[in-house]
Amino acid sequence: MPDINVILATDCGSTTTKAILIEKINGQYRLTARGEAPTTVEAPAEDVTRGVINSIAEIEDITGKTFIKDDKLIVPKEGDKGADIYVSTSSAGGGLQMMVAGVVKQMSAESAERAALGAGAIVMDVLATNDKRRLFQRIERIRNLRPDMILISGGTDGGTVRHVVSQAEVIAAADPKPRFGIGYELPVIFAGNIKARDAVTETLNEKTALQIVDNLRPTLENENLKPARDAIHDLFLEHVMQHAPGYKKLMTWTSAPIMPTPGAVGDIMQLIAKREDIQVVGTDIGGATTDDFSVFRGDKDDPESPLVFNRTVSANLGMSYSISNVVSEAGIPNIMRWVSFDVDERILRNSIRNKMIRPTTIPQGLNGLIIEQAICREALRLAFIQHKQMAVGLRGIQKQSSIGDAFSQKSSDETLVDMIGLDLIVGSGGVLSHAPRRNQSALMMIDGFAPEGITNLAVDSIFMMPHLGVLAQINEDAAIEVFEKDCLIYLGAVIAPVGVAPYGKPCMTVEIHGKGRWDLKVGEMKLIPATHDEEFEVTIIPNKKFDIGAGKGKTIERKVRGGTVGIILDARCRPIMLPEDHNERITALQSWNKELDIYPEI
Repeated sequence: MPDINVILATDCGSTTTKAILIEKINGQYRLTARGEAPTTVEAPAEDVTRGVINSIAEIEDITGKTFIKDDKLIVPKEGDKGADIYVSTSSAGGGLQMMVAGVVKQMSAESAERAALGAGAIVMDVLATNDKRRLFQRIERIRNLRPDMILISGGTDGGTVRHVVSQAEVIAAADPKPRFGIGYELPVIFAGNIKARDAVTETLNEKTALQIVDNLRPTLENENLKPARDAIHDLFLEHVMQHAPGYKKLMTWTSAPIMPTPGAVGDIMQLIAKREDIQVVGTDIGGATTDDFSVFRGDKDDPESPLVFNRTVSANLGMSYSISNVVSEAGIPNIMRWVSFDVDERILRNSIRNKMIRPTTIPQGLNGLIIEQAICREALRLAFIQHKQMAVGLRGIQKQSSIGDAFSQKSSDETLVDMIGLDLIVGSGGVLSHAPRRNQSALMMIDGFAPEGITNLAVDSIFMMPHLGVLAQINEDAAIEVFEKDCLIYLGAVIAPVGVAPYGKPCMTVEIHGKGRWDLKVGEMKLIPATHDEEFEVTIIPNKKFDIGAGKGKTIERKVRGGTVGIILDARCRPIMLPEDHNERITALQSWNKELDIYPEI
């Protein structure tokens, strides 16, 4: 491969196209400029390349360099003009929208949902033989939703065929039409029992663009998601992108296949977890949805077990367009518990209604900011609950019986999310990345995720994870280098023991060698200034009712780094306990805010 010194990357979002310029400087890849412009996939332009050109033109204005000639990118370079490579991701037009179907909702349909989510799709609905809907309701649902693609799974290889084929028959009866491209056939992927392939082909081949791949669940004990995910990516380019306005032209410019934005974010998260051998949780909280990503070991008791990736989309939890859903699901009392001043519930409701009416506005005063960040905490908490419910081991393997038995089977599978073993939480989205103070971002993430033990916190500085995820397809080292040096802002580490005790009781003693020693009582927080360049030996002695990772009351010694915020000691118990009395709660919130330098004095 020739030397790659100049890289352009774009993310074509639903409203904004974001471009970044990466250059090799003194042997290191660094972010050197960024530009953005409105996405132009809709009328009047109806050509996504216009937004791409406009965003890169902003980079030209900033750098004084030339990347555009005759309304086209100069790739590869021509002398000192242009870039060596250009890559892009996209979620314009609502991103990749899919439906998945399986025989048993808790087994094959759940595996299909994991495959689709991992490929970067928004899963509009999950169909299953046991989903308690009548046949006409499933048919009506498919016709009304008009997905970009459908994934069918079901049956272990060599198992029953009838239930699998019935799912194909439902889709054939619906005869669904795709969102884009009048007159072309809807892509359908079959990733089920190999014995059902002929019958599924006979049912769907004439009405859909059918593609057959390896079974998602060849046996009850094994899940094989990669073939289905690869097929989703290929069909995303071949069908969805080919018919979206301007994408056919854009695809001729790129040096690697265009990826769905969430798929690219998931790829970079997995890459970091694998290279660093760490367990990671990431969140992207937007205006309409909250995406959660996680990479955890398949067996929390086996440090050598392989890492497992999961992604979920909470399509009803966001900070602008979906803010009313957050309030409805969380409830006003759960939001008010994070507000550190006396506020009338009517004022709070009116503030939320104003945001619903004008979803793109930002808070104009400190009180408005506190209320918005209180809502963010609940959105993070609720989305993470949904994620933990989806990030589970394979269901059904403990009961290898007939398919009929599986219909009524209730799973007791534990989530793969192991908070005590979590190494890093990465926050992204405007409310986290653009908070007025990084300390605010750190506390929102602590309150939303309730990390346990010792956990590092970071935020994506300008949301360039999608760009780096797709870049990693071509140059993994460049993607990792920019991710570490320019993308992530390390906020520091939080030390939080697991356990419950009354406020004021002893919780833990923390000694940071070279810094000092602190005895914390339940309900206290402490901020220790420390930069990311500083690494300390830390001894943590929890009270007998608390566990920091080695068992209740057992001391641990670890190396801990600081960050832009520092090292945070959190003795508020796990789960987090807030005082029930209104005045005591406000006093506690204000004391934590003051200790962690969250807001100016109210």
